[in-house]
Amino acid sequence: MAAPVWSVDPRTGKQREQVAVEATAEEVDQTVRAAYAARKALADRTVRAAFLRTAADLLDGAGEFVIEAADAETALGPGRLTGELARTTYQLRSFADIVDEGAFLDVLIDHADPDAGPAPRPDLRRYKVPLGVVAVYAAGNFPLAFSVPGGDTASALAAGCPVVVKAHPDHPGTSEVCASVLRRAAARHGLPEEVVGLVHGFDAGVGLVRHPLVAAAGFTGSIRGGRALHDAAAARPTPIPFHGELGSLNPVVVTEAAAEERGEAIGGGLAGSMTLGVGQYCVKPGLVLVPVGPAGDRVVRSLTEAVSDTAEGVLLDARIRDAFVAGIRDRAALPGVESPVTPGESGENAVSAGFLTVPAARLSDGDGHALLLEECFGPVTVVARYEDETEVSAVLARLPGNLTATLHIGEEESAAGEGPAARLLAELAPLAGRLLVNGWPTGVAVAPAQHHGGPYPATTSTSTSVGGTAIERWLRPVAFQSTPAALLPPELRDDNPLGLPRRVDGRRES
Repeated sequence: MAAPVWSVDPRTGKQREQVAVEATAEEVDQTVRAAYAARKALADRTVRAAFLRTAADLLDGAGEFVIEAADAETALGPGRLTGELARTTYQLRSFADIVDEGAFLDVLIDHADPDAGPAPRPDLRRYKVPLGVVAVYAAGNFPLAFSVPGGDTASALAAGCPVVVKAHPDHPGTSEVCASVLRRAAARHGLPEEVVGLVHGFDAGVGLVRHPLVAAAGFTGSIRGGRALHDAAAARPTPIPFHGELGSLNPVVVTEAAAEERGEAIGGGLAGSMTLGVGQYCVKPGLVLVPVGPAGDRVVRSLTEAVSDTAEGVLLDARIRDAFVAGIRDRAALPGVESPVTPGESGENAVSAGFLTVPAARLSDGDGHALLLEECFGPVTVVARYEDETEVSAVLARLPGNLTATLHIGEEESAAGEGPAARLLAELAPLAGRLLVNGWPTGVAVAPAQHHGGPYPATTSTSTSVGGTAIERWLRPVAFQSTPAALLPPELRDDNPLGLPRRVDGRRES
């Protein structure tokens, strides 16, 4: 008999209701095959765009119910979830606009040229086509924007790919509600509801990435879980792309000049960023390099005051809470580590925010302090006090890949094209997919130029999961050579019946 799937209240740790059952291997197979059979229905770009806009409208219309369901399962709060729902529907509408525009198809036409060098050129026409069924692994910390109706789903559907979502166990009820909304939107435009599938259960997630009809996968979660699925995707008889977001420390470097000019503001800003969402953001600043001395002391004092005033919070589930408490205990026990504000347990289900400090030199001495260079999910950060730029460089040299890296500099440093700020930015650039100057990484704008990704283990590919170019993950190029006009797809015909932007013989047409 299939195991029940329960909705759990993280504020009490008690089961709320059974919302589903874990999918069997046969049910996973049926769901994937149904999605695969529905793929041709997504071929019409006009219908796809309308479907995405209707999905956004229906989610907005059901907003009160969706937010109530998500809050009951995540304890993230109505305010945070209201903003997340707005982000989610904005993403859906943005991808609808991208589908309408058509530039994502990347149409290139080179007419035959017998006089081309170094050899005659045949007629070549290239565009991009959808990969097929996409497996989406929902995130726990974003029950909307990175889950069933989130960016992976929206971008895959925009590309013309059906999706099968593996629901996150922390919000199964919310997942069911959102899947139902997306299916209603599909039905309104004559699309099979199977263009959006949903399965529950650990084994279902493994079976999904191994299914021969799944063509690609998107994942947001832990390093351990993401790496296991990545390896399973690579071990298939036919490997598939696995776009995983796994883990990130998101280092911050504060220069002496920045600390002198606005130490108090930096400390307060850091406190707000590291405790946002109870420290459960993938871009939370987890390591902050602050100079030794009076200027750096002002940063730490301000941080102490702000974090001390931060209310306790509830993490997404008991497993995450236990890992947070154990992680703090292990880090605090290391030589040279101090805790100006001690994070940890607060009552039966809540946790309190805090931070640890350590001499930066300890992070490169090889006596077990490498633990401080690993992400600790929850409301905590590590402040490493450095003596000089050499110590900063030594720490940065030990860091793995990250989603973000931040540099806080002084006013004069901002105007200098050379000097310490330029050198530090150059050192940070290889470590992350997004570089920030005088800001904080929490908050990832949905915009065409956004890049939410980074070197491993931040992500398993070079792609972004946020912004318009996220659609590229679910497409592949196909070139037609010397193909009769009557046999060409409409996207590649000379008369451009679909009115697509394209490049013809090296010149951009729109």
